[in-house]
Amino acid sequence: MTEPSSAPMTRIQQKNRDRILEGALTAFSANGFRGATIDQIARAAGLSKPNVLYYFASKDEIHKTLLTTLLEMWLDPLRRLDPKGDPLSEVLAYIRAKLMMSRDFPRESRLFAYEILQGAPHLTEVLGGGLRQIVDDSAAILAGWMEQGRLRRVDPHHLIFSIWALTQHYADFDAQIRAVLGTSRDPLAEAETFAEDLYRRLLAP
Repeated sequence: MTEPSSAPMTRIQQKNRDRILEGALTAFSANGFRGATIDQIARAAGLSKPNVLYYFASKDEIHKTLLTTLLEMWLDPLRRLDPKGDPLSEVLAYIRAKLMMSRDFPRESRLFAYEILQGAPHLTEVLGGGLRQIVDDSAAILAGWMEQGRLRRVDPHHLIFSIWALTQHYADFDAQIRAVLGTSRDPLAEAETFAEDLYRRLLAP
């Protein structure tokens, strides 16, 4: 059974829940949703299967909770766009934040990408609701800067999509990038320099 949603968790309970989600990330990243099992998640978390099922009713619930948490993490830098800030600096800071997430959270990025490639069966409601609203709000900020002549006019939604595509590539295709560049180069450091130059040229008024 699961914890009552109204009951506050103790520190130990929160720690166990976090261990389960970390174990699930390991299991899902290695085996996919279909291949991962509750037993694998329990082993990766260092807990018993009944203990896992005390916090989450099913593998599906664990997966959805993990993905929802990841989506919140991915969207946080976009929420931080400051309408009162310098437009180009705000966009470049967002790009840097996304690149650092590709560096620090490659498993999470690949797990999220895999869910999207499967048609987002566990995230349909979230993607159509919260995600869309946050992106629309951010696009409105970008469009406002463009109307003011502070950024060159491009489609703000596709600008966001292009940043996602560029930055997440460095997590999802890390092995390919390193195979091409070799071991002596730092892909993310080079990517940051390249992206800043690219988007400065694209967006500078």
